[in-house]
Order: sequence, then structure tokens, then C-alpha cells
Amino acid sequence: MYRSNANVLHSGFWQLLIRYNTIFFSMALKGIKVIELAGLAPVPYCGMILSDFGARVIRIDRPYAPNIDCLGRGKQSICVDLKKKEGTDVVKKLCSQVDVLVEPFRPGVMEKLGLGPEVLTASNPRLIYARLTGYGQTGLFSHKAGHDINYISISGILSKLGKRDEPPLPPVNLAADFGGGGLICALGIVMALHARHSSGLGQVIDANMVEGSAYLGSWIDGSDVIFNKPRGYNLLDGGSAFYSTYETKDGKYVSVGALEDKFYKDLIKGLGLYNQNISQTDDQDKQKELFAKIFLTKTRDEWTEVFKNLDACVTPVLTAEEAAVHPHNASKGTFQKSMQPPSLMANPAPRMSRTPEIRQYRPLPEIGQHTFEVLREFGYSQMDINGLIKAGAVVEASKL
Repeated sequence: MYRSNANVLHSGFWQLLIRYNTIFFSMALKGIKVIELAGLAPVPYCGMILSDFGARVIRIDRPYAPNIDCLGRGKQSICVDLKKKEGTDVVKKLCSQVDVLVEPFRPGVMEKLGLGPEVLTASNPRLIYARLTGYGQTGLFSHKAGHDINYISISGILSKLGKRDEPPLPPVNLAADFGGGGLICALGIVMALHARHSSGLGQVIDANMVEGSAYLGSWIDGSDVIFNKPRGYNLLDGGSAFYSTYETKDGKYVSVGALEDKFYKDLIKGLGLYNQNISQTDDQDKQKELFAKIFLTKTRDEWTEVFKNLDACVTPVLTAEEAAVHPHNASKGTFQKSMQPPSLMANPAPRMSRTPEIRQYRPLPEIGQHTFEVLREFGYSQMDINGLIKAGAVVEASKL
């Protein structure tokens, strides 16, 4: 028995060691250095994706700016005043030694700072210079201000979202900021890194949220069968009784996605309607009224139990806190708890078998927390750093 337990412990030890080595030495972006100029939502998300898969991300923050980046896990922060020449010189030196720069400014801002692509790639031809904006580097709106709702309205996506006979309703700011912005930008960076393997050269990436969100909606625009009616009357946008959400007795909700006939039959069975002559082709408004009345007769969790062993594509609508402890998500570790706000965050996706993502808690950096550490690493002496501090070009975290 002792020998058996020892073997188990020995095996477990090596499994942990292999996992440790895999995480810290075989991550997909291990060794890639990224400079992220602090911004809102899209750029931090792009940086978080790169960091989650092994890249080292150094965020350049502005002095005395509020620290509102909740997507900074695993990043380092240095505080640099880009309004001072000494500050922009710091960025130039850092960018001469890194793989990627991600910047969030409108066209021309980086050029005015003396940090445009021509300047930075002259000293580092391998640099991948990612520009993430709303409207792009060219075009009539390229210099206009905007937010997610504006970008998806210009892209044509917003016109398709919302209830029938009501104003279009944006999906918070997920479509442009994150799907068409940060995620598309991260994809562009990874493709540019791959291209650099054969060419040895970096390139400039024009990632913008109008084109990104339009690209995200390619299937909607290209499907004459699924989206061929006005908003709210189509198969997947609330027009179908068997693809919708319903309130339950306790004021919560369930989602129904019984598109195929075999799933629809199980839906009808779970609702107790199997003895009635009901078809997917019946009047959808009347069918929706019927389903709504039935779903109000039980609580959300009671309906979850009813459909537990049926393939009806009926699931509870969960809050984030509920989702984290749901048996499916909990068994896979889909979420992680944080000791800092936000207290709950999704772990990275997708899962990689040989070069896995980082799935443990990593703290959010304070603004300027790593200023001295990073500067020393990139070749600055203590005398150099003291000079930068005196000039107001960099600020240590304790002075903010």
C-alpha cells in the first residue's frame, strides 16, 4: 500500500512539474514583448489576450490618470509623460527592443508625438505596429470621435439588433470594442508575428472597429434565409417562438434554442404539449404567447430540472456569479476569482493542448508600479532614471 501511494505521489509530482514547465516555458506567445499604450476597453482587451497566452505586456500609463483598466491582469505598468520629449524618447527606446506596439489614438496623434510607424520601425524593422481605432487610419470619419454604438451603426450591424417595431438596441459595447476591436486586433498581431517568421519584417496593422464589427457580422449580412425580414421577425432575432427567452415564475429567465425538429419535439414534450397538434411552422406570435404562459407556471430551476434529460436546447439564463458555480463551468474552471475588482473574470479561451494559456490569478498592476524595474531592464542606469524623474518624464508609483 505504501509503495502504491508513493507511486501515485511520484506520478502526481511529475504531472505538476510537467504542467509548470508547459505553462512557463511553452506558452504560445512566450518571449514576445508588447508595449501597450493605455486606452479604454479595446486596446486593454487586446493586450490581455496577448498576456494570457504568454506575451509580456508592458502598459504605458499617463501620470495621474485614473486606473480604470480591469483587463490588466499579468501586465506591467510604467508611467511616462508623452508630452515631454524625454518621455517619448523612453517609448522609442523601449520600442527598439520589443516585438509589438499597440496604440489607441486617432490618426496623426502618434506622428505628432514623434512616435509614428516610420520613426519606430526605422530602428526596429521587426516591430509590429498595431493601430486600433474606431474608424481607421483613412476615410471620411477617420478623425471623428465615436464609441461602440457609433461604430456598429456605421457598419450596418446595429440596424439588425433589437426588438421588432422598437429602436435598435446595442449589445452593450461587445460588438465593436471587443469582438470587432480588441479581438480582431489581437488576431492581426498573431498573423503578423507568423508572417515575420518568413520575412523577418514587422508591419503596420490598421485595426478599426467599423470594419471589425462589419466583419464580425459577415454571416448576418450574407444569410438570405436567416435574416431576410425586418428586425425582430427573423429566425434568430426574436421572431421565432422556439428561439427566444421566457420569464419564469420567480422572475428569472430561460433561453430556448430548439431550432432543429428533433430538439423542437423535446421542447414540446417538456412543456407538456405533446398531445396537441403543434408545429414549428405554426403562427410564431401565437406560439410564443402559449410558451410564455407555460413557462410562467414554474421557476427557472424547476424548468431546468424538467429539461435536464431532454435535448430541447433549453438552459437557464444565469448571472455571472451563477455561471461561475454552474456544474459545467465549475468543472472546467471557466472562471477565476480575483482578489481585486472585478472579483470574477473569465479564464482565457481557447484552450491549447501543448502551449496552454495562463489560467491562474495574476494581479492588476498599479499605475507606474514597474517603472524602475522596466527602465533598468531596457538599459537605463540609476542616474538616467533620476534624470527622467527630475524632468517629469517618468513618475514612480508612490508619487502618484
